[in-house]
Amino acid sequence: MSRRITLVSQKGGVGKTTVALNLALALAERGRRTLLVDLDPQGGIGHALSRGDTELVGLADLLMGQIQPEEAILPTKVPRLSLFPRGRLDPADACDFELALASNGVLDSTLAKVERGFDITILDNPSGLGLITRAALMLADFALIPFQAQPLALRSTSQVLRVIDRVRSGENPKLQLLGILPTMVERDNDASHAVMMDIWSSFEAVTDTTIPRANVFADASLRGLPVGFLSGPVSPEARRFEVLASEVESLMDQLTPMEKQDVVRPERALL
Repeated sequence: MSRRITLVSQKGGVGKTTVALNLALALAERGRRTLLVDLDPQGGIGHALSRGDTELVGLADLLMGQIQPEEAILPTKVPRLSLFPRGRLDPADACDFELALASNGVLDSTLAKVERGFDITILDNPSGLGLITRAALMLADFALIPFQAQPLALRSTSQVLRVIDRVRSGENPKLQLLGILPTMVERDNDASHAVMMDIWSSFEAVTDTTIPRANVFADASLRGLPVGFLSGPVSPEARRFEVLASEVESLMDQLTPMEKQDVVRPERALL
């Protein structure tokens, strides 16, 4: 069964979709069959890849019965990475989309139709702690919180943690906090450095990996690409996601170790 990681942030503009896209790619390149799901009514993943609102079929089309589950999954040119786009959604129908996903069991049953064969499912949610985010937390195995290294983010992170605790205690006991991921970190900025000191002293689950603020992310967004797909030498920022993918795998195994199958070996001769 696929392990589900949901990205959650109360605050917008923290790089959540950027993290979701580049982490999914890094996990796939490490050999994990990865499905990236766009639950944002605004279609953040599609826009990050320079695709228009009506260009990619996906979740919305499947919910409306217009396509079959296998038609909703978009393979990429990375062999182990596939997308489950938001689909074609009229902005006037965004509220209906949100209500449909929040209906009891709808999101879980929909994902179950498309997850077969994947090791990891990454869920990119809209910003905030609304109905879709709550629905995603109710079925996820892990929550990853992108944390922008700015003073206002400390309060929003505490709010997210309270919601995670509420969901875990009442609706989804398997939910685990995977970590708080600092993003847009500026090493030479005193305010950013002070916030990092605060987050390290206030919370135990901060990831070792941090994502810096860098122009390469804007360049990648303009070209509709993950940062690792830009031309030229591989950027240090792209390598950060390789490190993050390794850390995410390690944290998942620490929190909920996968059962290992007994290896059956034939009799062999040494000499």
